[in-house]
Amino acid sequence: MFAIFTFLLLIILFIVFKLVLIVEMREVCVIERLGKFRAVMQPGLHFLIPFFDRVAYRHETREQVLDIPAQSCISKDNIQIDVDGLVYIKVMDGAKASYGIEDYRRASVNLAQTTMRSEIGKLSLSHTFSERDTLNETIVREIDKASDPWGIKVLRYEVRNITPSSNVIHTLEKQMEAERNKRAEITLANAARDSMINLSEGERQEAINLSEGDKQKQINEAQGRAKEIEIIADATAQGMSLIAQAANQPCGDDAIKMRLMEEFIQQTGEVINTADVSIMPTEIAKLEGFFEGMDKVTATMQGDK
Repeated sequence: MFAIFTFLLLIILFIVFKLVLIVEMREVCVIERLGKFRAVMQPGLHFLIPFFDRVAYRHETREQVLDIPAQSCISKDNIQIDVDGLVYIKVMDGAKASYGIEDYRRASVNLAQTTMRSEIGKLSLSHTFSERDTLNETIVREIDKASDPWGIKVLRYEVRNITPSSNVIHTLEKQMEAERNKRAEITLANAARDSMINLSEGERQEAINLSEGDKQKQINEAQGRAKEIEIIADATAQGMSLIAQAANQPCGDDAIKMRLMEEFIQQTGEVINTADVSIMPTEIAKLEGFFEGMDKVTATMQGDK
């Protein structure tokens, strides 16, 4: 009796196990009845008909990330590079994911590889680095278009590594070194050119300043000489006027005569003191006659007045 009871209990548990289906929150289940698609069970508790219904497929509904292995690609400028990446997908329709493709994960990886190879061939090596975002968007669009019958959605694609061959890297390093040297030479040439321009501008400005200064100096000297001549002329005119006025005064003739004698004696002494050769006039004793002649000249000038 105990064996029969145990057998019946196992049968009941088996039937209950086949009858009740608990679908977890992170997945969906595809149910087949007698080998034919029946329904897609969403997360929760479901009841099945034992021996008629069965869970044919279970699909992850969370976002999945698939690693795209590195593959060799040829760029537009015929440079061989190795490219790998990551593709992010999500199951949107469990029935299509079950019956539309044998293995949507492997198909997504292969499609990403072929699309990536095709898109890399449209770009030069430099553009594969600078236009990585555009490349990712293009690959996502192409994969999503092709995978729509599979019931999956390609969310995004990321190019992870772009690795040129060792020969290409060596060539690029030489090219970058040459470019750096070129920029350095251009910078030095521009600096030398600017220096020469600045020096010439400085010399030109210096010449202008010197000429302006010399011009102003000459103007100032000329104005000074003119002013000096004007002052001397005014002083001479005033002196002559005073002399004429003094000559008209009583004893003015004697005063003029005495002044002339003093000037003559003073000038004669200066000549004797400064001359390298001493000269003594032979008629030095006749100075009196000289002064008498001067008296006559003075008298004549007064008579003319």
